[in-house]
Amino acid sequence: MMDSSLVLVLLVVTPLCLADNSATVPMTKTHTWSGNFEGHFILPITHGDLIGWEAIITFNVPVTDIQQYVGTVKRTSSDNKIILLVNKADKGIVKQGSSLDIQIGGHYTGSTEPTATADIVDLSFDSQVVPTVVDADGTKYNYNEVMMKSILFYEAQRSGKLPPTNRIPWRGDSALTDHGDNGEDLTGGWYDAGDHIKFGFPMASSTTLLAWGLLEYKDAYEHSGQLENMYDCIRWPLEWMLKCHTGPNELYVQVGDGGPDHGYWGRPEDMTMARPAYKITANRPGSDIAAEYAAAFAVSHLVFKEKDPEFAEKLLTHSKQLYDFAVHHKARYTDSVNQAAAYYRSDKYEDELTWGAAWLFRVTNDTKYLNWAEQYYITGPDWGQSWDDKYSGNMILLYNMTGKDIYKNDIEATFTDWMPGGSVPYSPKGLAFRSQWGSLRYASNMAFMALLAADVGIHPDQYRQWARSQIGYALGDTGRSFVVGFGTNPPQRPHHRSSSCPSRPSPCSFADQQQPGPNPHTLYGALVGGPNGQDQYTDDRKDYVSNEVACDYNAGFQSAVAGLKHLKM
Repeated sequence: MMDSSLVLVLLVVTPLCLADNSATVPMTKTHTWSGNFEGHFILPITHGDLIGWEAIITFNVPVTDIQQYVGTVKRTSSDNKIILLVNKADKGIVKQGSSLDIQIGGHYTGSTEPTATADIVDLSFDSQVVPTVVDADGTKYNYNEVMMKSILFYEAQRSGKLPPTNRIPWRGDSALTDHGDNGEDLTGGWYDAGDHIKFGFPMASSTTLLAWGLLEYKDAYEHSGQLENMYDCIRWPLEWMLKCHTGPNELYVQVGDGGPDHGYWGRPEDMTMARPAYKITANRPGSDIAAEYAAAFAVSHLVFKEKDPEFAEKLLTHSKQLYDFAVHHKARYTDSVNQAAAYYRSDKYEDELTWGAAWLFRVTNDTKYLNWAEQYYITGPDWGQSWDDKYSGNMILLYNMTGKDIYKNDIEATFTDWMPGGSVPYSPKGLAFRSQWGSLRYASNMAFMALLAADVGIHPDQYRQWARSQIGYALGDTGRSFVVGFGTNPPQRPHHRSSSCPSRPSPCSFADQQQPGPNPHTLYGALVGGPNGQDQYTDDRKDYVSNEVACDYNAGFQSAVAGLKHLKM
């Protein structure tokens, strides 16, 4: 009788798609002598490169002392007739046009010579099915589809215990032991980019921009059928950020160490390295990050106020506490947490002090917050909205709440710089090119800012048209899309560890980073870094400047897309 544990395996490793390399092959080139045998299972690779595989090998007689060099024996049936073999880390990749050759040998007893078949399963693909989204707006690009897929990207970035509603079949529970100095539960949140660190500063900034987009353009999410998914999307990091606020003047701001993390190429589910947690305190403060968390909680209070009043009030309580921490214990957080400085170094904290206070004034109408917002405001044109720069958002918020010309003038000066003819250079095909690293991120963030400025009556036609042009560049105006899984000729090789790995149980290693084919899993909705100033772009997984993805890349982008959809309703 077949061993029951292997019956289960056979049930779950059926071919993952109709056009993969999975097949049942016989053992050939068999040679036997003195109770020993040797044979080959040869699988021609005809449906794209093989990135990972497993083989369920069934013999007609018991076999022992198995020897082979391309896989790892994961399980053997109690009668020694069935073997589950999974490729070794450096033996999973076989190019199309070549053949996988599993050479195997061992020992058998009795007079019956062994024969065998191998059910070889191609683990280069997954079973994810993304629903078709109807475009009812008559726009050049299907904004409904972009919003749906961008939310899927954030779901692929989830850390911790995944919910039963998880829609990413190649992701599982991960980093379940993340904790603080005193054992505080720090599981959850988003992995930052193509790595597995949880950086609080860009996570909070991304959450603020996403929540702002939901607040202003809720109708776009409702009309696209994504409203509930969007609530779930931003609640995931919010719950983690709440866990991080472990005392009035104590806030965890990072989990994971960049050195060991970046030295690992594999799935988050398989991580074994230490994951230290870093915090700010009254003695080692961080006004910028505490005020950013406060801003995220404040705007999200408005988002959840009707949907979940209890959760909304909890957010507001923490927002007020964190802003009080920020304003009374001033410092840049990267001066207190050196481990973050190489990745998300803060330039200054004044913009976040304005940012957090402005949002709290919008929520509470308490003039002390308006006073702080204006006290820390620095006038002049903005370099560009980002995880570290909140000046554009500050201008728009304060102008909308006060009507003062100083803020309007700064908005206009900022967009004079950003529009063609200003100080921001343009690529030949029309991208406002602020910086090489994540070029599309800056243009998309400012497209969102332009739509918000237009909403408060500042040059609405001009700003909306410009925003449409920058988002159009990302979606395909140059002849290619820069959003994974969307549009014409989208990126297929983003610098992203988990999507570059074959399906489990195949191992993952730097060999999977180096292999030139597409990622085995489509990281739907992820905006890649983007082209250089001459519109040149190569879809290369090793190029983390142009082809990495990140939570902050998608935040302003998704909100801008929601804003453009809002205009068509």
